[in-house]
Amino acid sequence: MRSTLIRAATYLIGLLGLTSLPLLAQETNSTSETKVLPKVLRYAFRASETGFDPAQISDSYSKAVAAGIFDAPLEFEYHRRPAKLRPNTLVAMPEVSADFKTLTFELKPGIFFGDDPAFGGKKRELVAADYIYSIKRHYDPQWKSPNLYLLENVKILGASELRRELMAAKKPFDYDRPLEGLQVLSRYKFQLKLGVGDPRFINQFADAGFLGAVAREVVEMYGDKIMEHPVGTNAWRLGEWRRSSQIVLEKNPNFREVRYAESPPADNPALAAQVAMLQGRRLPMVDRVVIAIIEEPQPRWLSFLNGEKDVIEEVPADFATIAMPNNKLAPNLAKRGIQMTRYPRADVAFTYFNMEDPVVGGYTPEKIALRRAISLGSDIDKQIRLARRGQAVPSNGPIAPGTFGFDANFKSEMGEYNLAKAKSLLDLYGYVDQDGDGWRDQPDGSALKLEYATQPDSTNRQLNEQWQQTMNGLKIRIKFKTAKWPENLKSANAGKLQMWGVSWVATAPDGDTFLALGDGGAKGKANKARFDLPAFNALYNKQKALPDGPEREAVMAEAQKLLVAYMPYKMEVHRVFTDMAQPWVMGYNRNVFVRDFWKYIDVDRDTLDRLSKN
Repeated sequence: MRSTLIRAATYLIGLLGLTSLPLLAQETNSTSETKVLPKVLRYAFRASETGFDPAQISDSYSKAVAAGIFDAPLEFEYHRRPAKLRPNTLVAMPEVSADFKTLTFELKPGIFFGDDPAFGGKKRELVAADYIYSIKRHYDPQWKSPNLYLLENVKILGASELRRELMAAKKPFDYDRPLEGLQVLSRYKFQLKLGVGDPRFINQFADAGFLGAVAREVVEMYGDKIMEHPVGTNAWRLGEWRRSSQIVLEKNPNFREVRYAESPPADNPALAAQVAMLQGRRLPMVDRVVIAIIEEPQPRWLSFLNGEKDVIEEVPADFATIAMPNNKLAPNLAKRGIQMTRYPRADVAFTYFNMEDPVVGGYTPEKIALRRAISLGSDIDKQIRLARRGQAVPSNGPIAPGTFGFDANFKSEMGEYNLAKAKSLLDLYGYVDQDGDGWRDQPDGSALKLEYATQPDSTNRQLNEQWQQTMNGLKIRIKFKTAKWPENLKSANAGKLQMWGVSWVATAPDGDTFLALGDGGAKGKANKARFDLPAFNALYNKQKALPDGPEREAVMAEAQKLLVAYMPYKMEVHRVFTDMAQPWVMGYNRNVFVRDFWKYIDVDRDTLDRLSKN
């Protein structure tokens, strides 16, 4: 057996061009007995996490980890296109009233939290009160929930009123106060009553990084340290965390029996064959997930190329022409058995202007003119060609492809590049050189100086070069303020950044999440620009209450036009991403609405034996 493994490992190492094959072989001890190593799935984030408490996080990296630990009531099917909801911890899909104002959920019995000292050595079952408590936490000012606006949009009866009452009285949040809109009906059944019927609000209950169930005992035990102590009912538990360096998830021994039962994709025969092989397997299929934080594109790509990572999400644009010339898998990688998944991301990358900033903010004509001129002076095609290596398409508005409300025929000034028009607009509104130093000044004669927040990685450095060239062309001074991702996010939420380039990713296949970028009620949350225009807010709220159809699409289009006119955001691109997986990875696909994909993946050690027989 040992010689067979050695021959197989040697064969695979030579085939893949690797110097080693970590975590795939079996370990042999001095008595020639084999010890099976844990199956480990290894990959990397390209930015640091902030923590793992659903009431406090909004970045996609932290939410991905939280989604593996906590359970939302619903989930999206992994391979289904278009996206389709299904019950997760529920016995069936929720009962929703005809006016979408009453939602009733019934849990499956026998679901247990991971073991934790907070439970006093006893098994702790998931019950309806846990979901009610978890929702209430977003209203507790202590946690400063960045996702509260999603709940306040539908006006859960009594919840916002309780929050305002206790804040005014400077009292702690009262979790035991009965609320009409949040009711425990029985041990396993709970109900929400809303003031605003939203046909798509149900989608939020598939986001475990937002509405995953948290146990009250755990929160009360760890208090302000709860970001470091996630305890949930999903497939994983936090085994190790070295902040901004490495996250290790271990299989949760209390995870309920769930069997793989995914529908095979019709457009990918190779993946469909893998899906067929995995049917009936108990989830999760690997024992550990090890996530490294590798911010620079080159070492992240090389770690995958050298077999140190099993999956690479979002192949860095720097290597797109090498890894996938003409968007096809490179022959040398195909020969190695590398698997490629290419997909348009339901997201938008943008630069926001802080509307409360004295230089770039404001709603007066000259302030609007400044932002529109900066937008017109930005050569997005050049950005896509150089910094993004062709892995994006220009954006004419916030709503992304693959979500309801996106119109491929919608064209606007947001997608226009016209340097002469930009300069004329600045001249017209008094942004001219008044002191003869060659740089434009503000209409009042003070210096016009911009500050752009950024991160210390090569991709952002290339994007910064594009911004520097844009500003040089407009004769506007700009400087770049560099900080780590979590630091910039914290500053952005507090309204302390003047400009920042970031992206926004959909958690459900609907354009509402992109229009929320301009919602006045979401300032400091989704709305990093802190834009607050009554006309836009009215349109945003109107479309939320409408069913999908032409009327809603028309309202969403009008809302987009206001964002173009006032330009609180320079919407730049919708990105196209490519993921790759090693040949021993089975079942990997990309569904941007399924964050905790790890439980659907297997690392196939038998590849060694199969290759040895070829």
